[in-house]
Amino acid sequence: MISSTTLPRETNVDEVESPRFPPPIASAAPRRTWLQNMSRRKLLRWLENVAGGQIRYADTSDVICFGDCSGDNLQADWGINDPRFFSHLASGGSIGFAESYLQGQWRSDDLTALLQIFCRNLSRTDEAETGFASFARWGRRLLNLWDGNTRRGSRKHIAAHYDLSNDFFALFLDSTWMYSSAYFKHANMSLHDASVAKLQLICEKLELRSSDRVLEIGTGWGGFALHAAKQGVRDLTTTTISNSQFEKSRARFQAAGVVDQIRLLNADYRDLIGQYDKIVSIEMVEAVGEKYLEGYFEQCAKLLKPGGRLVIQAIVMPEDRYDTYRSSVDFIQSYIFPGGFLPSVAAMQAAIGRTSNLRLQSIEDLSPHYATTLLHWRRRFFERLAEVRSLGFDDRFIRMWEYYLCYCEAAFREKTVGVVQIVWDKPTY
Repeated sequence: MISSTTLPRETNVDEVESPRFPPPIASAAPRRTWLQNMSRRKLLRWLENVAGGQIRYADTSDVICFGDCSGDNLQADWGINDPRFFSHLASGGSIGFAESYLQGQWRSDDLTALLQIFCRNLSRTDEAETGFASFARWGRRLLNLWDGNTRRGSRKHIAAHYDLSNDFFALFLDSTWMYSSAYFKHANMSLHDASVAKLQLICEKLELRSSDRVLEIGTGWGGFALHAAKQGVRDLTTTTISNSQFEKSRARFQAAGVVDQIRLLNADYRDLIGQYDKIVSIEMVEAVGEKYLEGYFEQCAKLLKPGGRLVIQAIVMPEDRYDTYRSSVDFIQSYIFPGGFLPSVAAMQAAIGRTSNLRLQSIEDLSPHYATTLLHWRRRFFERLAEVRSLGFDDRFIRMWEYYLCYCEAAFREKTVGVVQIVWDKPTY
């Protein structure tokens, strides 16, 4: 695995490297309000019992070490440079914590390591969200429930992320254009080779034959469809509801000379018809939504021929956190993937059991591979910051994407979320 410390320090959003301990803010800085002081005292009490690493904390008043740096424990500097951070923390909890980073109110020399330490203290973090933060959490939950993944809602949610700009995604994705976990068969693999290895692994699990009629739900930018066509598949249908992805995929299929093998649709999965020998969906189920999970799997089973096979790669929530997660709204749902929802393996299997006769054949955990994939994306993103800015994205957007990539990498490293490939077969009776 690639260590998070391999990222050069100069790739931080701020152009000037910060000192090991950020100094207190100058005396001219605004004094903390009573709410900010209360929030700060609560935070410092929480940090006194932090486990799984050492946080070297600094704000306008103090520089304090918390935790344990013995053995292989993680270490991170955390500097608060704006007292408004404490207001965000008090009123928004974990979302306020993230929002204050987007506004430049704090920084860390190793954001991934800092977030990993918080992951290791996740149960205590959940318990800390009380008072104003708990009201905000329920408010976000109600808004999220109201903004559902209907056909119209799904197109709006997908456009909010995937239609940002094809030129933007080209800056950090490899030439396969795969925006999902790669598969690093050995530590020195390039991102491109690991993406191809993932695609090949899926093809092997599908047991693809050239005579198969194949359906892909969620085209992305056409990476799987192109790979399968090059493997000899002659009849593949793939669908997306992202206009940008549709146009880019069509151009890629034309350039590769495979338009006679691939039927590209701009259609919702609920509107698909026909019968297929094999169905594949790579990290699309996260866009379905809890309310629609049964309908999604019922549709997959309906489209699959008897004797057929379904392979899904999915980002999943661990079973022990699923109930807490489904009753809340996190940073990813608020800022990155509106309408997103991570199912658990048990939730998917229960949905299948209630709606179909599909039989579970295998499941493989790829979580460590996603952490490495995210590190590659983050490195490539920061190597091309000037081009990100030239596309019209500002520093707040850059901090948001830095936080997103570090947040996800930390979660996969600590397995507070996972990614799996699951195979189901449809009986012939």
